[in-house]
Amino acid sequence: MYLKSLELTGFKSFAKKSALHFNAQVTAIVGPNGSGKSNVAEAFRFVLGEQSIKSMRGKRTEDLIWSGGEGSARGNRASVKLVFDNSKKLLNIDFDEVTLERVIHRDSLSEYFINGSQVRLRDIVELLTGAHIGSSGHHIISQGEADRILNANIRERREMVEDALGLKIFQYKREESERKLEKTRQNMEKVESLRKEIAPHIKFLKKQVERVEKTIALREELKNLYKEYLKRESEYLATTEKALTDEGAVPRKDLEKLERELTSAKTVLESSKHRDVKSSDLISLESKLKEARETRDEITRAEGRIEGEIGSLEKILVREKTTANTEIATVEWSKVKTLIDSVDELLGDMNAVAKIRALFKSFLDSNKHAKSENRIGEIEKEIKILETKKKSADKGAGEIDMELSRLSREYNLLQKDIEKEKDTSRDAEKTMFRIMAVENEVRGRLSVLRVREDEIRLEKEDFKREVAEGVTLIGRDVYAYESDEKTLVPEERRVQEERRKNLERIKVRLEDSGGVSAGDVMKEFKETTERDEFLAREINDLEKSAQSLTNLIKELEEKLDTLFGEGISKINKQFKDFFALMFGGGSASLSVVKEKKRRKVALSPEEMMEIGIDVAPEDEEETELGLDINVNLPRKKIKGLEMLSGGERALTSIALLFAVSQVNPPPFIILDETDAALDEANSKKYGDMVENLSKHSQLIVITHNRETMSRAGVLYGITMGREGHSKLLSIAFNEALSVAKK
Repeated sequence: MYLKSLELTGFKSFAKKSALHFNAQVTAIVGPNGSGKSNVAEAFRFVLGEQSIKSMRGKRTEDLIWSGGEGSARGNRASVKLVFDNSKKLLNIDFDEVTLERVIHRDSLSEYFINGSQVRLRDIVELLTGAHIGSSGHHIISQGEADRILNANIRERREMVEDALGLKIFQYKREESERKLEKTRQNMEKVESLRKEIAPHIKFLKKQVERVEKTIALREELKNLYKEYLKRESEYLATTEKALTDEGAVPRKDLEKLERELTSAKTVLESSKHRDVKSSDLISLESKLKEARETRDEITRAEGRIEGEIGSLEKILVREKTTANTEIATVEWSKVKTLIDSVDELLGDMNAVAKIRALFKSFLDSNKHAKSENRIGEIEKEIKILETKKKSADKGAGEIDMELSRLSREYNLLQKDIEKEKDTSRDAEKTMFRIMAVENEVRGRLSVLRVREDEIRLEKEDFKREVAEGVTLIGRDVYAYESDEKTLVPEERRVQEERRKNLERIKVRLEDSGGVSAGDVMKEFKETTERDEFLAREINDLEKSAQSLTNLIKELEEKLDTLFGEGISKINKQFKDFFALMFGGGSASLSVVKEKKRRKVALSPEEMMEIGIDVAPEDEEETELGLDINVNLPRKKIKGLEMLSGGERALTSIALLFAVSQVNPPPFIILDETDAALDEANSKKYGDMVENLSKHSQLIVITHNRETMSRAGVLYGITMGREGHSKLLSIAFNEALSVAKK
């Protein structure tokens, strides 16, 4: 025996605590009509988790609570406790005795307990399902429900039999798997949606990364080119500067020597007693020539410096014009203030948004190159100033060249006059002429060297600017050329010039790459890509999970089909035997049938055709799987349920219900006046079947039938007095019999 006791407190007509102890395989509950016998069967439904108030003959939750009577106030709560002997581990819980309790309150609050601990309804259902017990079904059969299996449609009948066969646990798993599968598919859709959302951003970031990678590659190329260029330029400048110094050393010494000799000759000439006007003119002319040459040298150096500065500015100007579109514009405050005032004026306008947008677009278009234009203007202005200085220097150079030409003519005339005279006193003048001629030649050589030195100085300044710009573009790695000990193969200067042009081209390309923050872009691309990869893995996992659930559902459906088929075969065997027993012959069986039913649609096929919509047959109908009952009464040509009398229907339903219960015997069966329609002869057959059923399941029988009562080991009588609540009386026949035998 599995059931130990049932305790009712405040439940329907049981106002006071009442307990039924099930110490026999068959326990009968008897009493007059209206005493509350059927409330016991409903108490079983209630404590086992039944949610339909209607199935317990009520309309509202409070209909299940004692409503009061004479001398007894109504109750505020109702509770039912059911105690199981779990020593054989009928219920999957580690207790030898399990108490299920359900409590309801007038505010419709419902509470569930297992061994005193509050639990969820789901916990109760799962615990009972594992033991093949439910709140309704084949093991709780009331008087009205006995015929329900005959009146049910094929689908409802199939569901009843599936429940009786213990397939509910598999159906529950299948339904749970289907819910999980649907949830998985929804999650897949969400993840796919997320991937679609970030896909354009990844595409954009990928382009940005490609730009960054190109920029990094350009920087690396620029760094390597800079290293080569700067090392060669450094060596070139150092070598050229040394060569010029070495080349100018001898002429400078010669010039110093000549100047000493010239000074000595002038001294001799000035102190000569034969000094005349020509000698004075010669000395004066020599001083003027010297001064004019020095002035010309200064102008030449100035012209060289100006030309170098103009050349540098022109290079910068070309670069600025090339990169104008990539610069960030700087706008004068007055223009911004004008924009703000214009926006303020438009705020009250109905079309303010469109007008403000147009205003901003115009402002951006007119000022997007402001910084570049300002910078270009400044450079052009500097170039113009330098060009003006150059013109002034050129003019000065022309004037001094004219002066030098005039002095040279005087010098030549004076030299010819002196040469014509054969006086030995003219030796000093001749010496001065010779020295001055040599000195003029040496000065010419030195002037050329000074021009080259000025060029080198400008090139050194360009070199310093190039290094500074390199630091700005690629960092201090630019100084790597200083530590490079590699010996360079000599090359023509034009190769270095080509290298410089290549540097400028790369710089322009770097400028064109824009102000993208490489670190931020790479980080965001990495994070977004990792997010997409995670979502892809999630989709893959969800697809595997969906496939696994699909396979599980298929396996469960196959198992359900197999168990259902096997169960139907077993039921038919028992059904045939019980039917023959009840009717003294004949046969009965269950058969699986498929029935087509019309699908509910908003429009009829005719109406849909009228508006031009084709309706295929498969769209109009769907197939429903169910069970049909076939009977063949002895000595009668009756094969349909519709032709059975009331008694015959009762016997058929009882035979079928008992057959079902024998296939997969539940731990207990509650029969609520299922024998009410039987005559005396059939009551004995019913009693025999009850006794046979008690070998497999514990029975609680609510009955008026004496034959059925005689098969019970314990008899509970229920009465109702003037107070209006049910009372219990009990007789233990099995104990009385053992006492009598003694």
